[in-house]
Amino acid sequence: MGDPKNDSWIFALAVLLSSTFVYNSMGTINHQALEQLHYVTELTELIRAKSTSQSEEVDDSDKFVSFFPDFIWIVRDFALELKLDGRVITADEYLENALKLIPGRSLKAQKANLPRECIRHFFPRRKCFVFDRPMKEKELLVHVEEVPEDQLDHNFQVQSKEFCSYIFSNAKAKTLKEGIIVNGNRLATLVTTYVDAINSGAVPCLENAVTTLAQRENSIAVQKAAEHYSEQMAQRVRLPTATLQELLDEHAACEKEAIAVFMEHSFKDENQQFQKNLVVIIEEKKEDFLRQNEEASLNHCQAELNKLSESLRESISRGAFSVPGGHRLYVEARKKVEQDYERVPRKGVKANHVLQSFLQSQIPIEESILQSDKALSDVQKAMEAERAQKEAAEKEQELLRQREKELQQVMEAQERSYKENMAQLREKMETERENILREQEQMLEHKLKIQEDMLNEGFKRKCEAMDSEISQLQKEIQLNKDKNSSVAARHFDGFGNVLISVLPGAGKLFGLGMKILSRQMK
Repeated sequence: MGDPKNDSWIFALAVLLSSTFVYNSMGTINHQALEQLHYVTELTELIRAKSTSQSEEVDDSDKFVSFFPDFIWIVRDFALELKLDGRVITADEYLENALKLIPGRSLKAQKANLPRECIRHFFPRRKCFVFDRPMKEKELLVHVEEVPEDQLDHNFQVQSKEFCSYIFSNAKAKTLKEGIIVNGNRLATLVTTYVDAINSGAVPCLENAVTTLAQRENSIAVQKAAEHYSEQMAQRVRLPTATLQELLDEHAACEKEAIAVFMEHSFKDENQQFQKNLVVIIEEKKEDFLRQNEEASLNHCQAELNKLSESLRESISRGAFSVPGGHRLYVEARKKVEQDYERVPRKGVKANHVLQSFLQSQIPIEESILQSDKALSDVQKAMEAERAQKEAAEKEQELLRQREKELQQVMEAQERSYKENMAQLREKMETERENILREQEQMLEHKLKIQEDMLNEGFKRKCEAMDSEISQLQKEIQLNKDKNSSVAARHFDGFGNVLISVLPGAGKLFGLGMKILSRQMK
């Protein structure tokens, strides 16, 4: 014999973890079968929907229906005809009739009704299947597992296929409150949480289990979203990007997908703590991509500019510009380097910075060549120096404008990121709100149905009691009528005898009067 307490816990765990709960019994659904299902009457003691202190503890059994499974009762070796009051009924009707409350308020009736009430209260979605014996020959039943399927009883095969078809078509994934769907990993977490609670002597609490599940799943959701962002950025972005905006556009697209991944796998993110963590992580990854982009651009531009300016450096080294008119030759050679550099594709965000650094390094060289050029007068030299300074200042201003533009682009990207997070959060919260409202409507509908059933059954019992009282009263009235008729008949019999003896022909008159009186009393 197993430990009854362990059996109760196993029953409770099965209810907590399953989406479709299949209970099977043999023979018929009778009083004994319902008594054997006494575990259902203990669920309020073994399961709690919300976490409350002992002083605040309330009956939250009404909330069970939001996460309890569908209930299917299978009756094996069913030998009865599915009939009620001479009418053919379905297996579902058979179950509902078996779950009707027994009239009366005696302790025996209350005890018999308790499992019926619990099943009706906790499992609003109910179904019943009945099965004939798989084989007619009793002696072969012990080896039924070895019998080929096509040799089993035909009715049993048909019933089995109907049952399997129903399960495959209607069984859904386990869903917790607020529409939280339980996958394999979540199921493992729930099992661990519930079993740990039982082993510690506590009552499994759905709210605590969901909180534990949310902590774990939301951490995983953040990780999945961050990994998705990194993978997509690595696939889509070729460094260096032509512009900063190109990188920021790819960032926005990948971030949007990453947020969607997080929203899909997260739930009950209190105060959006995990979403905030994701925002920080993605921002750090974006900054890292920005640094990589700058570094790639810097290396690329420096390498290209070094190749393009190699001839210029060689000319400077061998003194090719240390001749009269050398300054003009130098400026032309340098301009050609700038023009060739401008034609280099995908230089990236550091293109101007690298060019500006190159031009800055050429200033003292140009000044030296300028001062040594004997073909120029002092006035021309001053004018050339002023022109060089003006060009350098313009380049510096252009670089500052680029930095300001890039800073503005980064700020706009952060604003888009904030708006995207808020938009997807609002959408998720709206979905969760709809799920909560749907659950509340289902709970209210179920409670109203339970109350209606109770009222109907109470009214029916009262009507039956009134019918019984009326029937008794009618019997008493009829009894009194019979007594009155007997007394009246005796009086009339005596009076008739007197009348007959006094008046000739009075017998016929008396007989007619008795018939009229008899009709009136009836």
